[in-house]
Amino acid sequence: METVKHEIPPIYNKNSKILILGSFPSVKSRENQFFYHHPQNRFWRVLSCVVGVETPSSIEEKKKFLLDNNIAVWDVIASCEIEGSSDSSIKNVVVNDLNKIIKSCDIKQIFCNGGKSYDLYKKYCEKNTGLRAIKLPSTSPANARFSLEKLIGEWEILKNYIYL
Repeated sequence: METVKHEIPPIYNKNSKILILGSFPSVKSRENQFFYHHPQNRFWRVLSCVVGVETPSSIEEKKKFLLDNNIAVWDVIASCEIEGSSDSSIKNVVVNDLNKIIKSCDIKQIFCNGGKSYDLYKKYCEKNTGLRAIKLPSTSPANARFSLEKLIGEWEILKNYIYL
C-alpha cells in the first residue's frame, strides 16, 4: 500500500455551474497529470454525448470542452493510501478543500462519478460545502454493469444544470 498525493489541479472558472467529483486519479491519470486519462474510461465519451459535441482528445481540448460547457472537475481525495487504481483499497483519506472552487464560481450542483466518490463526499465534504451531491454511475471500465448507452442516459441529468 502506497501513500499518494493528488497533484492534478482542478479544472474550473468563474462560469462553472456544476462540479463533477471523482474519488482519486487512476494510475494512468496520475502518470499523464490529467483527469480520466485511461483510454477505457468512458467519462469523455459520456460527457461529449450529453453535451452533443465530438469527444475531445487532447488535454487542451478536454480543458476547453469543460470550461466551454460550464463544468468543473476535481476529486474528493487530496491524498490517501491506495493500491494501483483500486477505489476499494483506499485508506487514510485526506480530502481536498472543495470550497476553493465553490466560493469562486456559481456551482449549482455537485455530481459524483461513482459510489466511492459519493460516499467520501457525504462523509467528509458535504457538511463543509453545504451542498448535496447527486451520485451518478461510474464511468470507470470496472463498472461493466453499465453500457455506454445506459451511462449516457443516467448522465443526461447534467443538462438540467450546465447552462443555468
